[in-house]
Amino acid sequence: MNTDIFQPSAFPAGQSNDPEPESAPPEPDNRSLEERILGGLDAEQRDVASTLQGPMCVLAGAGTGKTRAITHRIAYGVHSGVYNPQRLLAVTFTSRAAAEMRSRLRDLGVGNVQARTFHAAALRQLQFFWPQAVGGVLPNLLDHKAQMIAEAARRLRLSTDRASIRDLASEIEWAKVSMLTPANYLEKAQGRGAPGGFDLTAVARVFQSYEDVKTDRNVIDFEDVLLITVGILQEDPKVAATVREQYRHFVVDEYQDVSPLQQRLLELWLGGRDELCVVGDASQTIYSFTGASPKHLLGFKAQYPGATVVKLIRDYRSTPQVVKLANELLGGRRSGGPAADAAWATPLQLVAQRPPGPVPQFTECSDDEAEAATVAVKVRGLLDAGTPASQVAVLFRTNGQSEAYEQALASAGIGYQLRGGERFFARKEVRDAILQLRAATRAVAETASPEPLGQLVRDIVASLGYTEAAPHSGGALRERWESLAALVALSDELVISRGGQFTLSDFVNELQERSLAQHAPTVQGVTLASLHAAKGLEWDAVFLVGLSEGLMPISFADSPESVDEERRLLYVGITRAREHLFLSWSTARTPGGRANRKPSRFLDGLRPDSVASSSVRGKGAAPRRKAAVPATCRVCGTMLSSGAERKVGRCNQCPPSYEEQTFDALRQWRKDIALEADVPAFVVFTDATLTAIAEARPDSLEQLAKLPGVGPSKLEKYGEAVLAVLVESTTL
Repeated sequence: MNTDIFQPSAFPAGQSNDPEPESAPPEPDNRSLEERILGGLDAEQRDVASTLQGPMCVLAGAGTGKTRAITHRIAYGVHSGVYNPQRLLAVTFTSRAAAEMRSRLRDLGVGNVQARTFHAAALRQLQFFWPQAVGGVLPNLLDHKAQMIAEAARRLRLSTDRASIRDLASEIEWAKVSMLTPANYLEKAQGRGAPGGFDLTAVARVFQSYEDVKTDRNVIDFEDVLLITVGILQEDPKVAATVREQYRHFVVDEYQDVSPLQQRLLELWLGGRDELCVVGDASQTIYSFTGASPKHLLGFKAQYPGATVVKLIRDYRSTPQVVKLANELLGGRRSGGPAADAAWATPLQLVAQRPPGPVPQFTECSDDEAEAATVAVKVRGLLDAGTPASQVAVLFRTNGQSEAYEQALASAGIGYQLRGGERFFARKEVRDAILQLRAATRAVAETASPEPLGQLVRDIVASLGYTEAAPHSGGALRERWESLAALVALSDELVISRGGQFTLSDFVNELQERSLAQHAPTVQGVTLASLHAAKGLEWDAVFLVGLSEGLMPISFADSPESVDEERRLLYVGITRAREHLFLSWSTARTPGGRANRKPSRFLDGLRPDSVASSSVRGKGAAPRRKAAVPATCRVCGTMLSSGAERKVGRCNQCPPSYEEQTFDALRQWRKDIALEADVPAFVVFTDATLTAIAEARPDSLEQLAKLPGVGPSKLEKYGEAVLAVLVESTTL
């Protein structure tokens, strides 16, 4: 590990606790410095960049230049002597975002500032302090949980598959970043459904078993890195004092995504001080399922009453037409009850700064295949009109939707890259190119070649198949060329941003750093990505596809809070578009299938043929979905917040009205059916549906069909048997 920031030389004897560096730099020329660092910022960005001390909260809407504002703030603070670059830590949530921040800081002449993810910063500290705080060798870091969770489940004789292991891994990650243990998980996780198809008691047992497996194997996972670092800082005053002496100022980007565990780590780093700048947008909170919460961003002013709060609302990314749609989407949100309303932050009202552009297009298609084909035709039109393929994205709610668009684009002869597929730096042609570039650095240094970097790179990768003109064929040949072309384009970009002294050796070092951070250059191809994966990115043209009920919002968003998050997710998708925005949905899944899909409720009032509170529809459109009325408990009248409560028609606080013998009989019948079919019990009927049946006691198939959770197929398969169980349980 590189431990330069914790070397003894960084803490000379007798050093003052004053946050200023030991020897002040020469008095800067403030006018030239301000012009150089602050000159290109708008008034609000300039407020951010020039306010260097004390707590600051930056509420930054999409496309408002938040990264520009905070990197210029850091640069201005360093160049003016207020910050010691070695004593400032900037943290964010993805390796790519951290790499982008480091790149911008280098361009501003402060490349020695630490910019890392929470995990990377904590791991660096843990590696350094482990020998003195714990002793011995730091356990190995576990890259993936799946194998360990599978073994944990086997120890408990639980049957799992890939999907259930994935869900259990997500649940355990949520529990750990929420600072829960196997001992208190069951108490704190009520209402979280059945992760992986298991009840919460079983999940708690798997959680404990997983921790035991890790101990047996002497490994830790990524959440342990944060937990152990927090533990050391809490328990060892010397370690805490060393870290706080090292870092005097903190900047946290994407603060709306902070988890309770990350917030605790940040508080321990600060140690009661307030030299903290946070940046975020509550309307872009889309990771609550991982434990992220905007409450720390929204409560920042209460925690730091003297904090400076700056709002960035000037949108430089998108046209007025796109910005208007984004504002209207958030403004169209309706009350979801007291709890949901309390969690919903008043959105920032973005103000577009770009010239007008085309009006967003809404398209209804007959089926998924027709929708994909329509998108491919429109993409071809954009490419023919001059939009680069790298500036076009197709965004969907779930990764399973990508296949139709991959096929449609391939059939149309359009290259694409699947974000979340094979990583750029793992591609063979990229690895080969980096090896050849590294091998060439010595020869270039010995000959002192005056050839420009861009031409050098072109010459070197030509042997791997790069040509100035793109090949006309598609497939693997085109993909290799696009990878090499991305390296060439990156070399040209870096020469412009870093200056003419940027050498081949510098370029190889840059590639090495980007490889570690998975900060890939732009590849010429249409991007296919999920809405979650698109966070932080932008394109000239964006296609938002599959915008039908059940996909947007997703079917398992069964509470007002989760539906609100789906709305924010669509907002993130809309604000990825600079100029062209296309929104589409289909009325059937397959060609010739039943047209029972309806456009997303979020589009009500946004589409030209719809209004938010009317049933007016455009000609030929599918019947409009009635607005959902918040359900209330039939016993006490309080609003029902979960899908399970709405199925039963009663809140969890009110006692059930069924007879125990009836419910027990239904559960035993379900167990027998599940064992016979070799499926989990909830596949037959969930507990909520069984409760609804037991309480309603239907005496006909027609009455049974009216209960939530009893669809046509289950009615046909189990209806008669359920009625028989009800009759038999009455006579017991």
